[in-house]
Amino acid sequence: MKQKVAGKFKDHLGEIPPLSKPKNKDFGHFAVPIFKYAKMNKQNPQEFAAALCDALGNCEEFEKVEAVSGFVNITLSDSFLNEFANKVLSEKENFAKGSGKERILLEYISANPTGPLHIGHARGAVFGDAIARIGRHIGYDVVTEYYVNDAGRQITLLGLSVYLAAREILGLDVKWPEEYYRGEYIKDLAVEAIKEFGEDYFKAEIDAENFNDDKLNMWAKDKMLNLIKEDIKVLNVTPFDNWVSEKELYKHWDEVRAILEKNGALYEKDGKVWLKSSEYKDEKDRVVVREDGRPTYLAGDIIYHWDKFKRNYDRYINIWGADHHGYIARVKAAIKFLGFDPERLEILLSQMVKLLKGGEPYKMSKRAGNFILVSDVVKDVGADALRFVFLTKKADTHLEFDVDELNRQDSSNPAYYINYAHARIKSIFRNKEMNLEDTANTEFKDLSKDEKDLVFLALQFPYVLEDAFTNREPHRLTNYLYELASEFHSFYNKNKVIGSEKEEVRLKILAVVASIIKLGLSLLGIEAKERM
Repeated sequence: MKQKVAGKFKDHLGEIPPLSKPKNKDFGHFAVPIFKYAKMNKQNPQEFAAALCDALGNCEEFEKVEAVSGFVNITLSDSFLNEFANKVLSEKENFAKGSGKERILLEYISANPTGPLHIGHARGAVFGDAIARIGRHIGYDVVTEYYVNDAGRQITLLGLSVYLAAREILGLDVKWPEEYYRGEYIKDLAVEAIKEFGEDYFKAEIDAENFNDDKLNMWAKDKMLNLIKEDIKVLNVTPFDNWVSEKELYKHWDEVRAILEKNGALYEKDGKVWLKSSEYKDEKDRVVVREDGRPTYLAGDIIYHWDKFKRNYDRYINIWGADHHGYIARVKAAIKFLGFDPERLEILLSQMVKLLKGGEPYKMSKRAGNFILVSDVVKDVGADALRFVFLTKKADTHLEFDVDELNRQDSSNPAYYINYAHARIKSIFRNKEMNLEDTANTEFKDLSKDEKDLVFLALQFPYVLEDAFTNREPHRLTNYLYELASEFHSFYNKNKVIGSEKEEVRLKILAVVASIIKLGLSLLGIEAKERM
């Protein structure tokens, strides 16, 4: 729509001008600034604007063209709005679909495979999934990836925790170290491990500090990954395209280290190998190889980003927890030293979540020990409500919410309010024994201001999607759907639909609104309710 409107100006201005929406709806649907063009043509701005209005006045797409305070304002015609309303109804879930844009590798969640997903992971999961869904819809080739941290000390600690829990279950002496994984899920794993490996496997006393049973470690890691995949499914997160193993990538460390050395990125000091990350905005240099010759956690990330950039995507997006903010500079420095452009990597941060129930802190999971499980909250409020609340604010801002509020069935609950708009319209059509697309042959004619405003807002959907994706802010779509639902409820409460002289036109407007709400919610990973 915008492109077609802007294109009408090209012959008169020599280029496609920027379009904006006037803050005051009384000033039309779009506004074009004309001072620049008047100056280019060495004309008085008022005279230039008046001439432009005369030239565009006969366009069938425009009902009204008028000069207002340095702008030419356009009110769209009924027939033009009807054209795009028909696209919504005919294209259905393919409306606003694009193709041929950038190839993007999006990595998110990537939680350590040492336990179930907690509520903090869930926010990043929903955020990443919404970005992927919106991006794919508007034409970006988005490939999603989960980086499995299966090479560090945490995996050994997982295996040790299962081993000791198995011994405890068998009634054997156990000396618990200061650091180990706790929770019912570890005991559940230990029960499975006894069945898998047999009781004799766990009868030997071990030195916790030197424990390293790779067979048990990897078995426990795989079990945890399966649990994480179940949590991802419960959250209605689209299955990942790639699962990349840190352990497998470490096979390339010598090759990656050689590249860094060749590019002058490394030096030795105090028996360690350091990355000169301070040369690229990091506050200090970082260790990549310890005194005992073992690569650090950073070395694993360097290998991973080398592997990513070798796959030659147009852009790379990482979603990290906010506690990783200080890690950004060192990773980008490493990318630069590897010979790649660090500007092709975007790192988005997801802040922590404070969860309440009845105004009190949400109880920690007995199964997990010391954090709130995704699966517990989904059982409490449902995946749709949880996804929605995560997408009501920018991901890098703190989020606090009370799960009891998500169960309210009134306008104070945005998820309910939007779904009620969709269900309300669907109920009208069920009572009429009609489908939404049955209204397609109705032509818009003599639309009132309220009617025109509502259908125009619904038709802004493609631009909201583009805006939400390019800014990596899916909450913009959430806010738009709330605004659209609010406008619909206001319109429906003021204007009779069934039995009115304009029943057919108003049914078509409602069909467009319902179609947009359903599609918008689906791109947030939420199913629009048909009945409420």
